[in-house]
Amino acid sequence: MIDHLFAQKLMALRQKTKKIQPLIHCITNPISINDCANAILAVGSRPIMVEHPAEAAEITTSAAALCLNLGSITEARLQAMKLSAEAANKNNIPIILDTVGASCSSFRKNLLGEFIPLRKPQIIKGNISEILAVCGMDCHSSGVEANSSQLINKDNAEEYSRLLSSWAKKNSTVLLVSGPMDYVTDGSVSYLIKNGVPMMGNITGTGCMLNALAAAYAPGGLSIEAALLAAVSFGIAGEIAAKHSTGPGTFHMQLFDALYNLTDADIITKGKITEL
Repeated sequence: MIDHLFAQKLMALRQKTKKIQPLIHCITNPISINDCANAILAVGSRPIMVEHPAEAAEITTSAAALCLNLGSITEARLQAMKLSAEAANKNNIPIILDTVGASCSSFRKNLLGEFIPLRKPQIIKGNISEILAVCGMDCHSSGVEANSSQLINKDNAEEYSRLLSSWAKKNSTVLLVSGPMDYVTDGSVSYLIKNGVPMMGNITGTGCMLNALAAAYAPGGLSIEAALLAAVSFGIAGEIAAKHSTGPGTFHMQLFDALYNLTDADIITKGKITEL
């Protein structure tokens, strides 16, 4: 169960998001674009999925947050991301960045090495291998999945937290690390989130959806609160969906219903957040 005062902050962010219905500009990959849009809608924000370089920056200026994803990157989408990020910086619009594939491609790793210091995303999301690559630490990965030997667990959480929180503080950002245990830090405070189910790894795009949810909540409050609320909400929705599904297909369907129908009471009673 979440601490009462802490829960109040997250519930306030949920309600504010539903009230203001912020427009979230997403430039994501075609594999998960539909799921990201529906995840954003499920929690009360509004998605717009524009990626043409000729209009991307203009669309960003009318949005409340910019959600970027490096999955299945193309030259046109990359150009749109750069133009949109520049527009976001000029208009004080938060950038939420998913570092898909950073650990398996030198192109993406080098790209992020230039992009992050220049555009200063408020939230940087990835699995542990991707985040280690972004932070310039030793990582091992084949494909876009995290190396199982590097996953955050109860035995290594404190050591990871020391390294990752230091990097987050130095770069003035929030790190959102997805995995069987999610991890969130802004450099000053760090949390483990222990919600979720293994089935979430059996459908494509759950990491992308988590990034989109963080973007959906980002306009309504602090970046660390947005990242935490995204992680705990999505994890609980996964737990609920698993109880009503028989495999990946029905789980995928039930996941959106669970996310849409999630209540404050669900988060307060089922949330498993531990401060490190």
